[in-house]
Amino acid sequence: MLLDDGGGPGLRAANGHDWRCVTDGVMGGVSDAVLVREEVAGRRALHLTGDVRLENNGGFVQMSLDLAARGALLDASHYAGLALTVRGNGQDYNIHLRSPDMARVWQSWRATFHAPAEWREVHLRFAEFTPYRTELPVDPARLSRIGLVAIGQAMRADLALARLAFV
Repeated sequence: MLLDDGGGPGLRAANGHDWRCVTDGVMGGVSDAVLVREEVAGRRALHLTGDVRLENNGGFVQMSLDLAARGALLDASHYAGLALTVRGNGQDYNIHLRSPDMARVWQSWRATFHAPAEWREVHLRFAEFTPYRTELPVDPARLSRIGLVAIGQAMRADLALARLAFV
């Protein structure tokens, strides 16, 4: 199931929802970022750039996408995981999956991937995701949102996403 193929228009994903840029400013942090769709090293992609700063208990910037309408969920249980085509600045980034069953904004199921300076396809099986600040086991049948996140360390975020799909 294709979620985004880099084509747009604007920040519109293939699933009909818009990508959003979210920073720790929603919780008092001072990190900043910009999300645009543009040509990156020969491919049309979403491009997240910004600075992750740790002041004021901050520490993240992300591009996030609703997977279903508000209050609804996406059942991805018949898929093994995610495939994404990324390019970055040699840093590690996270993918956060959320469920409508998660009451707190910091709760998620998380996996880490590396974004090298060349385009690379990354595969992450649902079994590689771990619960973060939740007792809920990873459940791909109950998804509501996905985020690609630079988190936890002061850094310059530079992450391009050309394709994202459940596989």
